[in-house]
Amino acid sequence: MSNLTRLTAGDAELTIDPEHGCRIAGLRIGGTELLLQGAHHGCFVMAPWAGRTENGRFRNGGTVHQLPVSEHAAPHALHGTVRAVPWKSAQVTETTAAFTTELADPWPYAGKVTQVFELAEDSLTLQLGIETAGASFPAQAGWHPWFHRNLGGQDVELGFTPGWQEERGENHLPTGRRIDPTPRPWDDCFGMPDGVDVTLTWPGQLELRVTSRAEWVVIYDEPADAVCVEPQSGPPNGLNTLPRLVTEIDPLEVATTWSWRRL
Repeated sequence: MSNLTRLTAGDAELTIDPEHGCRIAGLRIGGTELLLQGAHHGCFVMAPWAGRTENGRFRNGGTVHQLPVSEHAAPHALHGTVRAVPWKSAQVTETTAAFTTELADPWPYAGKVTQVFELAEDSLTLQLGIETAGASFPAQAGWHPWFHRNLGGQDVELGFTPGWQEERGENHLPTGRRIDPTPRPWDDCFGMPDGVDVTLTWPGQLELRVTSRAEWVVIYDEPADAVCVEPQSGPPNGLNTLPRLVTEIDPLEVATTWSWRRL
């Protein structure tokens, strides 16, 4: 763990693990850790797809590609290919950092993913970019943070007003039907056409607002110890249902800002 990168601003400390998917290993505010710890937690990048891709297959023009099926989401492929591979440092200052990694097998197209971190005393801005090294391809990108459900007081409260919820089928994928939000718990995708805007409130302790110009967010609050608020550029299975082509002149870019205040 000696290759960790740490950024500080005021009493905020961000820890990045470039060797393991450029994952956010920790975010401490005034000594309080907001993210669940562990090799599969913190906050990881989902790219070049987010969530599940149906049966691990997607089409690009006339070509059908097969991705490896995830043991945790069989028969689907889950969360992209870059969350466990090493990333290279491009720039690091006291409050900013940038890292890159190459798209490689099992992803069938050459390209590069870049993640940029900007830490302030009361906010963290994350930026993702996906570029092609030649042929165009459909892609998605997003983040999967694991926030602690409880910071030592009451459980976190979620506040947001989605335009709709994507109906989830028996195969755990959106059916294509948009419905009114169902009661919690969720492992569901919501559409927010004016941009993602979700507030997590730990009563009496901290309020954290997750915003993004992206129009999709997955909320996963089924675990007993965590709540995940995942801004992403498209819905689950979006490689098939809402493909966004990355071309040489039009990379995919998405950003999110987490801003906080003490209560």
